[in-house]
Amino acid sequence: MAYAALVSLAQLLDQILDHDEHTNYFLQQIKSLHQNTLSLLNFLDDYPGEAALPEVRITTAANQSEDTIERHISDQILSLQNSESSDLYWLKLYGSLRESMEEIDSILKEVNQVKSSSSASKEHSSGSFSPRLAPKRKNDTVVVGLDEDAMKLKGRLCGEFKNLQTIPIVGMGGVGKTTLARYVYDDPLIVHHFDVRVWVTISLNYSIRQILLDLVSFIGVSNKELHKFDTDALLVAYVYKYLKRRRYLIVMDDLWNTNVFDDVRMIFPDDSNGSRIVVTTRQLDVASYADPSGRFHRVELMNMDQSWNLLREKVFANREHCPPELEQIGKLIVENCRGLPLAIVVIAGVLREANQTQDTWRNIARNVKGAFDGSDEQFMEILSLSYTYLPHCLRPCFLYMGGFPEDHEISASKVIKLWAAEGFVKPNGSKNQEEVAEEYLEDLAKRSLVLVVKKRFNGRIKAVKIHDLLRDLCLRKAREENFLHVINEFSVDSLKVIEKSRRLSIFSYILGGFPEVDCSRIHSLLLFQHEALHSWRSFSLLRVVDALSVILDFYPDDIFELFHLRYLAFTFDYTDKRHHYEIPKSFSKLENLRTLIIRQFNGFYGFRTTCCMPFEIWRMTQLRHLILLDGFLPDPCSETCLETLALENLQTLSNIQEEWSKYCLNNLVHLHKLEELKFHAMPHDYHRSDLSRNLVFPLTMKKLTLSGCNLPWESMTIVGSLPNLEVLKLKKGAFRGLKWETTEGEFCRLKVLVMDRTDPRIWITESSHFPTLEVLVLRKCYTLSEIPYSICEIQTLEQIKVDCCNSSIGESAKRIQEEVQSFGNELEVLTITSQLEPALDTGMDFFKS
Repeated sequence: MAYAALVSLAQLLDQILDHDEHTNYFLQQIKSLHQNTLSLLNFLDDYPGEAALPEVRITTAANQSEDTIERHISDQILSLQNSESSDLYWLKLYGSLRESMEEIDSILKEVNQVKSSSSASKEHSSGSFSPRLAPKRKNDTVVVGLDEDAMKLKGRLCGEFKNLQTIPIVGMGGVGKTTLARYVYDDPLIVHHFDVRVWVTISLNYSIRQILLDLVSFIGVSNKELHKFDTDALLVAYVYKYLKRRRYLIVMDDLWNTNVFDDVRMIFPDDSNGSRIVVTTRQLDVASYADPSGRFHRVELMNMDQSWNLLREKVFANREHCPPELEQIGKLIVENCRGLPLAIVVIAGVLREANQTQDTWRNIARNVKGAFDGSDEQFMEILSLSYTYLPHCLRPCFLYMGGFPEDHEISASKVIKLWAAEGFVKPNGSKNQEEVAEEYLEDLAKRSLVLVVKKRFNGRIKAVKIHDLLRDLCLRKAREENFLHVINEFSVDSLKVIEKSRRLSIFSYILGGFPEVDCSRIHSLLLFQHEALHSWRSFSLLRVVDALSVILDFYPDDIFELFHLRYLAFTFDYTDKRHHYEIPKSFSKLENLRTLIIRQFNGFYGFRTTCCMPFEIWRMTQLRHLILLDGFLPDPCSETCLETLALENLQTLSNIQEEWSKYCLNNLVHLHKLEELKFHAMPHDYHRSDLSRNLVFPLTMKKLTLSGCNLPWESMTIVGSLPNLEVLKLKKGAFRGLKWETTEGEFCRLKVLVMDRTDPRIWITESSHFPTLEVLVLRKCYTLSEIPYSICEIQTLEQIKVDCCNSSIGESAKRIQEEVQSFGNELEVLTITSQLEPALDTGMDFFKS
C-alpha cells in the first residue's frame, strides 16, 4: 500500500523537521528523504494507473523508514536523552535510516525514468481515468429494476392478512435483496402503516444477546437502563411485551440458517394486528422454512433493458442522456455484468469517475469481459476492477472498511477520525485531514463502494455499511498487500500474521490473554471481542487503539506509555462504588493523542460512577476530540491560570456530565477552536445552581447539543448570539418554561434546529430571526401547540420533520408546506404520527445523537 505508507511517512517527517531549525549535514539528508517522499507521492497522484511502479518496494522502504524514526523517538524518550546535542541526535537518526533512504532514492530514480519514457499524461486516453473526487449530488438514491418488486412487496406488507406473516426475499448474492428491503422499509406508506419498524442484520457471528440489545435500542431503552436486564430472558420478555400491543415490521437481513431463524423468530409475538416479518436470504431452504407455503419473493437477475437503465442512471444522473458515442459500449459493459445489480452499480462507479471518452470506456469494457469468465465465484474479479480503478488516495480508505465486522454499521465520524489517525490522509490546501477524509468517504459512497445508511440533517453522511461481497474484496486485497489482517480465531497461523502485521482487527476472544509474540510492527488494533490484553508495553509503535466495542475488566495504566498513540477509545468496567474515578496523571504522556473516547461501563450493579480527567489534560496540545461518555473535566482554575492552558486545538467536546458546582462552564470560552459541544446534565442537578449565570460559549461553536440543562427560555440569547452556530439540538430538559420568544439578530447562520422532548407551550418567532434555517425537526414535542406560521417565510427552508408530536403540530407543518408551495418554492414535510406513549429516555449516546 504505497500511497498510505508515503503519506504517513511524509507527515511524520513534517513533524520532526518542524522541531529543529538547526542546520547540519545529517539534517539535510533527512530533508532530502522528505523531498524524495513527496516526489513519489506526486508521481502516484499524477500517474495513478502506471503499472511499472514498484509499489511493494515503495511500501517496504517507507514503512521501514517510519518505524525506524518512531523507534528512535521512543528510545530517546525512554532513556531521557533529551540533553544530547542536536548534531548527535541527527547523526544517530541518519545512521539508522541510511539503508532505507538509499532504497527510496534508488526507487525515485527508477520512477523518474518511467515518467520520462511514458507517453501518458494526466489526460492520457489509454483507458485510464482522472483521479478527481466525485462531485456532491443532493440525491444519489436510484432504485432501477426493482419498482415492480417493491410494489408487490408493499402490497403484501399492507395486505388484508391480520395474522403475523413472514415474507422471505430470496436471491443470489449481489442481486439486490437488501436494497429492495431497505427501499420498502423506508417508504412513507410503510412508515405510516406500522407502529414499530425494526431492522436486524444477522451476521455469520451473530449472538442472540446482541440482537436483543439491537432490538431494545430500536424500542428506546438507553444504555444506562440496561442494568435492569441482567439476563437474556428479561430482554426477550421486554421486547415481547412491547411488540405484543402493536403492529410491527421486523426485517431480518441476511439470514443464512434455519436454526438462526428459529432463535430470532421466538422473540417476536404472534398477534392479530397485521404485523410482518421480512427475511432476506441467499438460501432457498431458509426461505422455504420461513414460509412453508412457498409464497416467498424471489429477486431475479435484471434483463438487458433494466441493466442498461441502472447503469445509465448511476453514471449520468445529472444529465438527460448518455452521449450517443458511448451508448453501444455501455450496453456491452452491462451485458458482461450478466444482470447482477451489484456488479453494474460498482462498474457504474468506475465509469462515472473515468474520462468520458470512447477509448476509456472500451478499455473498461475489455476489463469487465476478461474479469467475468462465466464462472460464478461471486463475480469477485469484476468487483476487483472497482479497486483497480480507484485513485491511490482512496485505496487505503476502502481497504480499511474490511477491518469492521460483517454488516457492521460504521459511524462516519469514527472512521474519518481513524483514517486521519492512521496517517494516510493528506491535508489539501485549506482543508485539514478530517475534512479531506470526509470527502474521501463521500467519494467511496458515490462510487457505490460503501452504502450510506444514515444521513445527517445537513445531508452529510452519518453512517455507512459495506456489502459483504465488497468486504470480502477488501479483506482479500488487504491480505495481499499486507495492509490489514482480520483474526477470527487464534491459531498457529494467526500468530505468524500478528508478527508481520501493521494493522490488526480482532473478532475473537483470546483465551489466556494476548500471545507473547513480536508486536513491534503493529500500528493499529481494532478490537471487537472481549480482550484479555494485560500489557501494552510490547506495542511500542501503536497509533490507534479502538476498544470501545469491548469491555476491559481492568484499567490499562500502561497504555499511557504509548507515546505515538493518536487515537484511543476504550470501555472499562469499574465496579468500585465510589462516585468518581480519576484517570491517572500519566495520561499526559500521550503527547500525540488527537482523539480520546472513554466510556465507563457500570455493569448491572445499579449504581453510577463517572471518570474524572486529570488536570494535566489541559496541557495536551494535540488533542482535537474529547468524548467522555460519563465523565467530566477538572476546573483549570484550581491549579493554574487559564493563560497557561494548552487545549488550544480542541474541536470536539462531548457528553460532559457532572454537577454544575464541580465543573465551571465559563471555562469553555477559553477553548478557542471548539466547534462542537454535546453537554448532558444529570437530572438531580436541576435545583442546585443557576447555570445561566456562568454559561459562556466560544465564538467558534458550530454545533451545539444540550440536554438536561433546565435553562429558562430567556437564556436562549446566549446560544442565539453565537455567530458561527450552524446546528442546534435541544434534547430532553435542555430548556424550561411556557414561552420561547426569539429576538432579531440571533441565529444568523443556523441551518438545522432540532427540538427533541424540549418544547414550550408557545413559540413566538419571525422569519427574519432564522434567516438561513434549512431543516426544522420536532420530535416528541407533546406540549407545543403549533409551529409558528411565520416559518413559511424563511426562504432557505427545505425540510420540516415532525416525529411523534401532537397532531396539531403536523397539521401546522402541512399548512406551512402548502403556503410555501403557493410561492412556487419546494418544502419537504415528513410527519410520523404515533399514539404511543413517550419512549424511554435514550440518553446521550455520542454515535447516535
